[in-house]
Amino acid sequence: MKKGIHPDYVDTKVTCACGNTFTVKSNKPEIQLEVCNQCHPFFTGKQGTAKKAGNVEKFNKKYGFNKEEK
Repeated sequence: MKKGIHPDYVDTKVTCACGNTFTVKSNKPEIQLEVCNQCHPFFTGKQGTAKKAGNVEKFNKKYGFNKEEK
């Protein structure tokens, strides 16, 4: 590698909007985040899972058919 053309690789303090802080290596001394692994809904378990219905169930629901009306 050529000397003098690469940025310095330093310890970086990362701060999230929720207040969580941690350190990583980067060429910037400080980074601000909006979401991190402590406050993101996917990692905290607060994110709901989407239930996928089949095409037949969607059709029956859309047009008002019930299982009892055979």
